[in-house]
Amino acid sequence: MNRTSNNAAPRTLRLIFVAAQLVLPLAISSLAQAQDVVIAGLLRPAKLIQTPLGNLLVAEVGTVVNNSSRISIVDKHGNRRTLVDGLPSAINAVNSPTGTSGLYLQGRTLYVTIGEGNATLPGPIPRTEIANPTPASPIFSSVLAVHFSASVEKNTTGVTLSLADHDALKAGQQLVRLDASGKKITIELVADFPDYTPEPLPALATNVRHSHPYGLVANDDFLYVVDAGPNSVRKVEIASGLYKELVGFPRTPNPGPVGPPLIENVPTSIHWDGDQLIVTLLSGFPFIAGLSQVWQVDPETGVTATLIAGLASAIDVIRLSCDSGPAGFLTLEYSLAHLAGGPGRLQFFDEAINPVTVLSSSLVTPSSMILERRTGSIIVAELNTNRLISFVLP
Repeated sequence: MNRTSNNAAPRTLRLIFVAAQLVLPLAISSLAQAQDVVIAGLLRPAKLIQTPLGNLLVAEVGTVVNNSSRISIVDKHGNRRTLVDGLPSAINAVNSPTGTSGLYLQGRTLYVTIGEGNATLPGPIPRTEIANPTPASPIFSSVLAVHFSASVEKNTTGVTLSLADHDALKAGQQLVRLDASGKKITIELVADFPDYTPEPLPALATNVRHSHPYGLVANDDFLYVVDAGPNSVRKVEIASGLYKELVGFPRTPNPGPVGPPLIENVPTSIHWDGDQLIVTLLSGFPFIAGLSQVWQVDPETGVTATLIAGLASAIDVIRLSCDSGPAGFLTLEYSLAHLAGGPGRLQFFDEAINPVTVLSSSLVTPSSMILERRTGSIIVAELNTNRLISFVLP
């Protein structure tokens, strides 16, 4: 089955980001390993993006308590406020917390992916799963739209959803909620994917494969959602919520003696690169270093091409630019030795896809990154340390 280990980030994202103007590769190749903590004490930060006002929006998975996932606003001083709390979350079939998993801001609408939760349960045979008749929320494996003003972003103390609110969203209702100062936040369900699909096995006819949206991007008409359950990109019409599979990522033959004969390619992030999409693929169990990749995907045709190969466990990527045009990529890897709990890595590739320098090889379960527009620093979310850290470009 398509699963990561208990401490692994699940599978998927995209945020559109116009990179800061950098002098590359000289500045980035001299980046020191030193890092600063932007904020600590978060609830398993899975993804982060930056708003036009300069704040960070952070998707936090939550705690072991059901429906404790949230979206936070973190300002430039490292102060946190809640935007929306009480979002769907639960412990999944491999005993890992899952909840809010991806963010993309378009205008004043924030699109939010909700992960698998506990829509499935462990099956009676290792690496199998069965449907859960009583999941903690009816809107796991979905995309929400959160509409809020610039005034809300600057001052809100947030709103908290209830299970009844989840039911209302499932029924197609638009929620209008007021924060403590009377400012309005509107939430609606944009797309609702199947929680799972049947995948019968000879030894278990009731086996299923979960769905796990893990990131998204958008244009005026469509959302592009990476799903780390079926290992695909879904193209969703925003107006109707109708969707189709744009591309599925095929399995790779296992070159080693451990694990299944075919290894899954699990999408973990999605971004715009001009008019193309770029998707990071985390190689599945047994997580063999060198099999993880970054792919380019055409949003119209689904045609793919490999951009970067030979990675250990790609979890995010940023396209860099300078005054003269494209200037390479930053890649973020979850772990260099996944099964051993090894550290993650941040490195720079030039435009010819040559690995120029390792910027850090001591990250702890990194899950997402941005290039901060105001300072040009790189901000990385670490899932298990519950913090955001920054690297400052000289």
